[in-house]
Amino acid sequence: MLSNRIFIGAGILIIAVSSFFWLSGSLAPSSVDYNTEVKPILNKHCMGCHGGVKKAGDVSFLFEHEMLEPGKSGKIPVVRGDADASEMIRRILSDDPDEKMPKNGTPLKEEEIDILKKWINQGAKWETHWSYKKIEKPDVPSLNGFSNLFGLFDNEEKKWATNEIDHFVLEKLKDKGLHVSAEADRATLIRRVSLDLTGLPPTEKQVADFINDKSENAYGKVVDRLLKSPAYGERWTSMWMDLARYADTKGYESDGGRTMWRYRDYVVKSFNEDKPFDQFTIEQLAGDLLQKDKDGFPLEENMIATGYHRNTMTNNEGGTDDEEFRTAAQIDRVNTTWEVWQGTTFACIQCHSHPYDPIPHEDYYKYMAFFNNTRDEDVWDEWPKMRFYKGEDSVRVERVKSWIRQNKPEQLPQVTQFMKVMEPKINAHNFVKGNQSTVLLISYYGVKNNGNARIAQVDLSEADNVVMNVSTKAQNAVLSLHLDKLDGPVISQIRVPARDSVIIAPLTKMPGKHDIFLSLKSPKNPEEWVRITWMSFQKALPGQDKPEYNNIVADYATVLTRQTESMPVIWEGKGDFARKTNVFVRGNWMVKGAEVKPDVPKLLAPMPKDAPRDRVGLAKWIVSRDNALTSRVIVNRFWEQLFGKGIVETVEDFGSQGAEPTHPELLDWLAVKFMEEDKWSIKKMLKTIVMSSTYRQSSKTDENKLEKDPYNIWISRGPRVRLSAEQVRDQALACSGLISDKMYGPGVMPPQPDKIWQSPYSGEKWVLSEGEDRYRRGVYTYWKRTAPYPSMVTFDAPSREFCQSRRILTNTPLQALVTLNDPVYLEAAEKLATRMQQRGKTPEQQLKEGYRMLTFQNIEQKNLNVLVKVYKQALDAYKKKPVEADSILAYGKERTPELAALTISANVMLNLDNVITKE
Repeated sequence: MLSNRIFIGAGILIIAVSSFFWLSGSLAPSSVDYNTEVKPILNKHCMGCHGGVKKAGDVSFLFEHEMLEPGKSGKIPVVRGDADASEMIRRILSDDPDEKMPKNGTPLKEEEIDILKKWINQGAKWETHWSYKKIEKPDVPSLNGFSNLFGLFDNEEKKWATNEIDHFVLEKLKDKGLHVSAEADRATLIRRVSLDLTGLPPTEKQVADFINDKSENAYGKVVDRLLKSPAYGERWTSMWMDLARYADTKGYESDGGRTMWRYRDYVVKSFNEDKPFDQFTIEQLAGDLLQKDKDGFPLEENMIATGYHRNTMTNNEGGTDDEEFRTAAQIDRVNTTWEVWQGTTFACIQCHSHPYDPIPHEDYYKYMAFFNNTRDEDVWDEWPKMRFYKGEDSVRVERVKSWIRQNKPEQLPQVTQFMKVMEPKINAHNFVKGNQSTVLLISYYGVKNNGNARIAQVDLSEADNVVMNVSTKAQNAVLSLHLDKLDGPVISQIRVPARDSVIIAPLTKMPGKHDIFLSLKSPKNPEEWVRITWMSFQKALPGQDKPEYNNIVADYATVLTRQTESMPVIWEGKGDFARKTNVFVRGNWMVKGAEVKPDVPKLLAPMPKDAPRDRVGLAKWIVSRDNALTSRVIVNRFWEQLFGKGIVETVEDFGSQGAEPTHPELLDWLAVKFMEEDKWSIKKMLKTIVMSSTYRQSSKTDENKLEKDPYNIWISRGPRVRLSAEQVRDQALACSGLISDKMYGPGVMPPQPDKIWQSPYSGEKWVLSEGEDRYRRGVYTYWKRTAPYPSMVTFDAPSREFCQSRRILTNTPLQALVTLNDPVYLEAAEKLATRMQQRGKTPEQQLKEGYRMLTFQNIEQKNLNVLVKVYKQALDAYKKKPVEADSILAYGKERTPELAALTISANVMLNLDNVITKE
């Protein structure tokens, strides 16, 4: 049997060797690759003057047709098949300083010129950048070769590989002359995967159970348990919050509070239930346009999801132009959507065509048209908001809905919509102010006695009532609404209540669109302002001939008046509330160019012809199988979280100026699998990655790997990455036994240094949370954009004013100052020291236990000696001055020099590199 295998193997070897010599003798001359060889030269030397920003001499190399068209001189830059006739080459080779290209730039190297000439002579083949091409699933590299006689025997590589990821990695390592590393020890591995999947370290019992589990699927069981943990959703929500620019405040100068925590909780729940990523995407971008409930209103979960794009900032500074900052919010939504899902630097196209990728200027505004009809207008109270009724108000809402079901059920969606989001309505900042008028509370219309205003082109065809939010301190003030002119017929007269109320007043029935003129008479208090927040012209509630009607109208007005819990959401403006979208000339929102309709860039696959040209159609296009970018970008984003570096390092930029993928075939294989096999399941995708032998490698290295792969881009060893800001804090709380597992709800305010918050407008203060809220995970920490939680900012958390795709990790002395002095870490150190005392009798035993509780490893003697020295020095100091122990032991009841010294030692351990690093 063995002799037969040897004979077969020899035959295969002979055939392989013969094939090699036959192929090598027939190899054709290599062709120049546009994307990897030509495009980098053009981007480096040419695009600055001949691209999307400038077209010097009417010459551009941004689009294929442009490089083939005559420039201002009448000569053609690139003549396919003839480099000598190409003006580009002539200018590059010219000795005339007025002609030589690049002008005032670094001359091209000989090898660069040779590449360009060869490319033109070969036909100047134009190619789409790799990331914009449709994803085709690549073949998995075989591990069969000469070393194992093409699969007849198993070799070390074949034994090492666990899944397809390892095949791709091994192929690249062989090409680079590198070898894989051994699997990390079990304690290190479970700590790594626990921190990666849940953001928390494992418990001592979980580590012991894994070490003692000798079954083949021991590691798989650990991964499955972690993926089912509620902590999983919290960990990945921390990542998503940076992308969603989530905060509990509005941003800009005054940065007032905003109730957005329900959106954060939606994300936690979505990750935990493994909501398919395509559904997760569609809900956030278009939840208000999706499935309706029995009352004809979108599902509450989907409405909350739209908070994603209401995390944009609102400028409440006096004197700002609301339309300017509404536009800024739309621009932010466009830029964020492209960065998160398409990984492309789309923001620069606001002002001009893309400098390096073939995306024209007008495509930016076609894309913006999808978002431009949203009803938010940068007003002070941030309408539209989703209202959450409780108690008696909830009962009133149900009474109104029940009444309409009985009397005119077709009107139910309209009334429910207004009670839930108060849309459609006319915000008062849109009134054209007349005499005795001003702006109140930054965004609203104020009017005094004999004052007036105009409300342009109101459709009265279906209107029976005017519903409005109005307030004043004046007595007996009367508002009149006139038709078409200030002295026109009065179609409604309203006695203004002396408190902030929503009132409902009848209108004279009038068809068509009309200008409405508003006038105020307030003779008793002529100097008091009447403030109007909004108006809505509506059908009357049905059932007017029934005795209970007035009570139902009162219920309706009452629920609209109530101050309920609410959160900003996206709502689409339709009909008269729809907007036209124009190109902004040079990106200036005040200079309008041609009108455009919603569409996606031609660089990518087109939207299906039957797809709606709204945010639903856009969201479905984003997650369609034909979209070249989304799956690549998302898979790369999660890979970067696990390995510290993406397959494409520039996770935010997959364009031609971004980094090239280190393992392009692996990226595409993962992307296709994510869409087709995993059905957009993030948990399945993550399990595939962490189950690979590539992920399980030890992070220890040697001189050869440090020389050939210093940054581990070829993954010749396991990842070694500092923990995120949230994880550093969460780990300290977890290892000391302080952490709370309470989930959801409003943001909490754990300890932070005094006087961080300076809120001159609102007087808001950081009110320290009590009880277990003080120890909740970092994802629940209240986030103020102008003063983010300081210890997290020190560990590179962003302010979240804008989307941030990756945190560039730094290593500064401030980080050590945080872990050594921040009250959170001091309390964790004291609690950890108390636990250490219970684990050992001598200081050496206690310190050994403390190190093991933090790292699950035994401490080396030389390191233990350092900690013992720290302990003894502290103990000696506290014995000499026992009163000073009170300053370090501020959280428990015990006040001994021994505990104080052990607390100092525990504090040092919390600051160790291998404690705040994922090995």
